[in-house]
Amino acid sequence: MKINKWPRNNYTGPGGGLYAGPGGGLYTGPGGGAYDGPGGGLYAGPGGGLYTGPGGGLYTGPGGGLYTGPGGGLYTGPGGGLYTGPSGGAYNGPGESYMSNIPPWPVFVKELQKRGYKKEADLIRKYHKCD
Repeated sequence: MKINKWPRNNYTGPGGGLYAGPGGGLYTGPGGGAYDGPGGGLYAGPGGGLYTGPGGGLYTGPGGGLYTGPGGGLYTGPGGGLYTGPSGGAYNGPGESYMSNIPPWPVFVKELQKRGYKKEADLIRKYHKCD
């Protein structure tokens, strides 16, 4: 199973997590971070950003979007989804980005809320503009 990953930082320029063009985290085309088909960030099947199994954006184990350890979507240290420095998911500048298959942060928070992950959604809101 191939797992696509996209920039998931708060940078709006080309290649950033909030960029809607090809290669950006908000790209809606096939394979994009905001694509709902197979391999996309809004896909609930294997490898997708809304998948709950291993490698999925809603997975709580290593490599998952809900993982709190190094590299995870809820990790606040370097390379984590909630880290505010370079290489972090909450970083606003260009350069190396946190890469993940989770959906765009605002969508991810809504999906977490729907599934009862209130604590996790609130934690993400502390680092990302999601409302």
